[in-house]
Amino acid sequence: MAVALPKDLRQDASLAKRRHAELCRQKRVFNARNRIIGGDTEAWDVQVHDQKIKEATEKARHETFAAETKQNDKIMCILENRIKRDRKNLCRAISDFQQSFQKPETRREFDLSDPLALKKDLPARQSDNDIRNTISGMQKFMGEDLNFHERKKFQEEQNREWSLQQQREWKNARAEQKCAEALYTETRLQFDEAAKHLQKLESTTRKAVCASVKDFNKRQAIESVERKKQEKKQEQEDNLAEITNLLRGDLLSENPQQAASSFGPHRVLPDRWKGMTQEQLEQIRLVQKQQVQEKLRLQEEKHQRDLDWDRRRIQGARATLLFERQQRRQQCNLRKALDSRNLTLAKEQRLQKKYMNEVYTNQPTGDYFTQFNTGSR
Repeated sequence: MAVALPKDLRQDASLAKRRHAELCRQKRVFNARNRIIGGDTEAWDVQVHDQKIKEATEKARHETFAAETKQNDKIMCILENRIKRDRKNLCRAISDFQQSFQKPETRREFDLSDPLALKKDLPARQSDNDIRNTISGMQKFMGEDLNFHERKKFQEEQNREWSLQQQREWKNARAEQKCAEALYTETRLQFDEAAKHLQKLESTTRKAVCASVKDFNKRQAIESVERKKQEKKQEQEDNLAEITNLLRGDLLSENPQQAASSFGPHRVLPDRWKGMTQEQLEQIRLVQKQQVQEKLRLQEEKHQRDLDWDRRRIQGARATLLFERQQRRQQCNLRKALDSRNLTLAKEQRLQKKYMNEVYTNQPTGDYFTQFNTGSR
């Protein structure tokens, strides 16, 4: 019987540790999902597990809240029913109390709706000084009292006194009115006299003012006539002087020097310029003829240049067409040579493959390829 030594145990433990590490490494390396994604699946699994625990906790909490809500709803229903029952009992008790202790005949205002009130009531009026004859009771009106005759005699005496008093007041008012009318007439006459005096003064003053204005207007008219004569005379003298200056000046004499500008000999004054001289016109016509000849020459050169470019373009197009035809012929020849070369290579490849099949008869199987890529190193 063999005895395991400590050294052998250490070697076995080390070998088992290396084998376990190799298996873990192969698990990580040959797992295509972890190798391609490159994520920490263990951490993800822990997160998923924590999320599930959290969801379960939330679900349990919501269920607890739902159960408490349902219990509270039941308690509220019971309390509402109890309140309705208590309110109903209270209303019944109040109704019984009113029927037992609050009858209509015990109320203070029962006499207003008592069906036997007319039988129990006293007469409406016993005398004029009855305390029940209030204003709102309407049991005593003017002219219906018991002292009607005495009151009527007193009223007649009072009316007579009032009539005499009114006559005295009317006579006094008439006298005062006559006095006031006399005073008004006297005052009006005084005002009329004062108005006549003021009107006479106003008429006298207006006549004096009109005479003064008339004299002033006459003097102004005379001065205006004199001033117009002087202005007309001065205008005639100014016109005569202007006509003389124009006749003797450079404007009508058409002096070309009077149109010269102070900014240079090539500039003129438009309001004084009388036109170009014959030498300037001849020079302009000469320059125009030169410009026409130059333009004809340029047109001819442009026409010749266009013809030259057209000829070159036609020659280039013809040369390009010939070159393209030559290129197509060369490509056809190259294609034929390439096809012939490919046929020759295909024949040689078939012969070589046939020879290799005859020489190498031992073909590799699937087991040959499975021995590769079995380790992590």
